Amino acid sequence: MSEFAPDARFSGHNLACLRGERMVFARMDFELKSGEALLLLGPNGSGKSSLLRLLAGLLKPAAGQLAWNGEMVVEDREAHSGRVHYVGHHDAVKPVLTVMENLRFWARLHDPKSGDALAEAALESLDMLRLAEVPAKLLSAGQKRRLNLSRLLAAPAPLWLLDEPTVALDRASVKRLEAIIARHRAAGGMVVLSTHADVDLPGAREMHLDHFTPPAPVAADMGGW
Repeated sequence: MSEFAPDARFSGHNLACLRGERMVFARMDFELKSGEALLLLGPNGSGKSSLLRLLAGLLKPAAGQLAWNGEMVVEDREAHSGRVHYVGHHDAVKPVLTVMENLRFWARLHDPKSGDALAEAALESLDMLRLAEVPAKLLSAGQKRRLNLSRLLAAPAPLWLLDEPTVALDRASVKRLEAIIARHRAAGGMVVLSTHADVDLPGAREMHLDHFTPPAPVAADMGGW
């Protein structure tokens, strides 16, 4: 397991998210340090997925700023992309490629120097190595999810953004994921995770996104982020 900077800090100030004509959340602050985890909670539509996409740099905030170690993320988006692993709802699996080919593609896209040994270890951690040469189109929903999660390990990055990562996983696979997250945090990594299921994240702070729902329409400030 790679060791990450022990004093890294990821923060957001006065964040707001506008989707269509609706302000999903506003006036949100957070700070995440090395080894910490943030658990996103709230009903459907409260903005959990939108916040994760915003933290990944895939969605522009309507207001507020993100910073890494005090430096504004907007100043170097490429550097931010390199420190983030985002796993969304959909499993980005290419059906004609084998399990290993899919993982190599992801790993080398994130880190061109990523080698097969790291990919094999990632698959083994999620009980997928025995399926390495199987075409992805033959995988079950749970196996596709485990393949998608294996890229977290195939090309290390300090910040993991996980949107409902336990969907389609059986209890044994959830336990594996919990252990993987624990090792990542022990190495100085950070995790932001949304879920409707029970996930064991010792010491994680909870953020209830419905607490940030504006009581009335709020004008968007399309300032820099």
